Amino acid sequence: MRAVRFDRFGPPEVLGVGCSPEPHAGEGEVRIAVRTSGVSPVDLALRAGNSPSRDSLPLPHIPGVDAAGVIDEVGAGVEGFAVGDEVFGAVRVARLGGAGARFAVLDFWAARPSALPWEQAGAAATGVETATRALDLLGVGGVRPTTLLIDGATGGVGSIAVQLAVARGARVIGTGRPGSDGFLAGLGAIPVAYGPGLAERVRALGVPRIDHALDVAGAGSLGDLIALAGGVEPVVTLADFTGPGRGVRLSLGAYGGQPDGRHGLAIAADLAERGRFRVPVQAVFTAGRASEAHAAVAVGPRLGKTVLDLAELSADA
Repeated sequence: MRAVRFDRFGPPEVLGVGCSPEPHAGEGEVRIAVRTSGVSPVDLALRAGNSPSRDSLPLPHIPGVDAAGVIDEVGAGVEGFAVGDEVFGAVRVARLGGAGARFAVLDFWAARPSALPWEQAGAAATGVETATRALDLLGVGGVRPTTLLIDGATGGVGSIAVQLAVARGARVIGTGRPGSDGFLAGLGAIPVAYGPGLAERVRALGVPRIDHALDVAGAGSLGDLIALAGGVEPVVTLADFTGPGRGVRLSLGAYGGQPDGRHGLAIAADLAERGRFRVPVQAVFTAGRASEAHAAVAVGPRLGKTVLDLAELSADA
């Protein structure tokens, strides 16, 4: 099969389209003919050789963990899905990639709703799983109204976390760069500028204290988040590895995520059908321009996800 791949570590230019062996669905898995696949920072780290997994990564490697497409193989034990179903999901984390190809094997998935376009569906799964896990860990939702501050609300995970938290009934304050206010408001968040002085700017909104805080950016905001939340327990970080030393919970897990993210995907799919969820997409590149996609993600800032359209890979050679 044809795939986006690299056979040595280096800059984005090491990426190209080549031939790789086809994967096949094992027990509890499905294989899809991939339509679209999201590009994540972890893909860039692996390609550049900056990941701790460098020494154990077989080359050539196919990047990508998120994908959407049409099922063409169903593994033993899979119920409720059949060949021809349109789905979106993620590959098994131990593979560290494989989604940027003609075929990919998904470890968890959900039916793609018609309201979620292919480019959005292909970039959704790990962001939904990570955001869902963090919100569950914080205890966002329930009968009592809560205020949640998300630092780093404009990126792939942050923009998804805003919408899922709003759907749970939370009042969400989201941080972003100058010029992102309209983007954040469109997601349902109250926008505020990120960076030093965050606590003062949030209080100027008339919010002396927040109930929960989620750090997606890892930009040194934990002190402000702890001050606003009144302690470390209501704060979770996805990106600041100094957090545990300060008593703040660090949520990583397998993607970082749970082994099974199907429940969160089903919720997101239902919200999309009701017009209450979308995956913001900043740019779409063809498979042959994968190096440009990686370069774009590296430069930032990001308002949503960067996606590969893999339609050209269907002409296997």
